[in-house]
Amino acid sequence: MLKKLVLIITTAFLFISCSSDYDKKLKISATTWVGYTPLFYAKEMGWLDSSYIKLLNVSSLSENMYLYKAGNSDAYVGTQYEYNILSKEDSSLVPVMLFDRSYGGDMVMGNVSLEELKKSSGSIDAYLEMDSINFTLLEDFIKKNGLENRDIKYINQDQAHISTLKPASMERPTLLVTYSPYNSDLQKKGFMEIASTKDGFDLLIVDAMFATTKVLQTHKKQFAELKKAVDMAVVELQKNPKQYYEKIKPYMLNMNYDEFKESLDNIIWINSGASPELVERIKDNNFPLKDLI
Repeated sequence: MLKKLVLIITTAFLFISCSSDYDKKLKISATTWVGYTPLFYAKEMGWLDSSYIKLLNVSSLSENMYLYKAGNSDAYVGTQYEYNILSKEDSSLVPVMLFDRSYGGDMVMGNVSLEELKKSSGSIDAYLEMDSINFTLLEDFIKKNGLENRDIKYINQDQAHISTLKPASMERPTLLVTYSPYNSDLQKKGFMEIASTKDGFDLLIVDAMFATTKVLQTHKKQFAELKKAVDMAVVELQKNPKQYYEKIKPYMLNMNYDEFKESLDNIIWINSGASPELVERIKDNNFPLKDLI
C-alpha cells in the first residue's frame, strides 16, 4: 500500500512539474524573413532552451497572423500592417520588440520590365499575400506608376506558392509581391525586380514582435531574455556573417551565402535603437513604442 501511495504521489508530482513547464512556455511564430533570422540563430545556438521559448516557423505573413488569431502562438513577428489589423480586434496588442526596417527587402517583381508593363494593354496578374503588407506595397506601386486604371487581377497566394511560379508559364504581364529570401529563387527563374522599399516606395515597413499586454506581463522575464538573445545574435552576425549563415541556413530556402549577404543590405537593424527621425515616422504610423523591451 505504501509503495502504491508513493507511486501515486510521484506520478502526480511529475504531472504537475510537466504542466508547470508547459505553462511557462512562450510560443512565438515567425516567418523566414531575413530580419527575423536572429530568432532562428538564437534557437540553433540553444539560447532559448532554458527560457522555455518555442519558435514556430511559418511560410507567410498571413499564415503567421492566422496562427496567432487561432491561439496557437502567444506572440508573433510581423509588420505594422498586420498589427493594425489585429489591434482593431484586440486593443491590448502592443509591439514588444523591434527588429529592422525594410530597405529593399520587400519588392515587386515581374515577368516584364516596368517600361514594358506601362506600354502593355489588357489585364495584369498580381500574385501576393492579400492579408499582409504585400497589399499595401502593391497599392503604393500601382499609384506611383499610374496604373490605377489598369485591370489588375489580384491572386491571393502565400510566398511558398509564389516562389514556385515561372515566367515562361505567364500568358500576360505579371507582378509578384515578395520579400527576401523568396526573391532569390524567383530571380534565378527569370523574374526581374521592378521596385523595392529601397528606391521605389515612400512606404515605411517596420518589423517587430507583438503580444498582448497580458502576455507581455506574464512572460516579461522570457521576453527580456529573448531580447538579449536577439541583440547578441545581431552582434554575432556583424562579427562573423559566415558562421551565422551556416547556423540559419536550413531556414533560408535555397539562398546561398552570397545571396544572404546581399539581402542584409536590404534591411536596417533597429533592434538596439532607431534614429529620432525614424522614431517619429514610426509613431506617425500609429505604432506605439511605450511597451518595447
